[in-house]
Amino acid sequence: MLNVSEYIEINTQIRFGKPIVKGTRISVKDVLSWLANGMNSEEIISDFPELTKDKINACLFFAANQSEFYGIAS
Repeated sequence: MLNVSEYIEINTQIRFGKPIVKGTRISVKDVLSWLANGMNSEEIISDFPELTKDKINACLFFAANQSEFYGIAS
């Protein structure tokens, strides 16, 4: 199972506390938007080499499970 906290963080000092990919200023929302607009993982990584397939998958996993990440019971 993917450990999202290895790749995603929330830091109030970066991007106004939006979830970001650790070590970058790239938000989870940015990655989801690129995917929703038809970019594939390889294209995203080509444009942003600091990302990896695992980091992109962590963004997807985070979005699908954000209530669990925030400790909110479903």
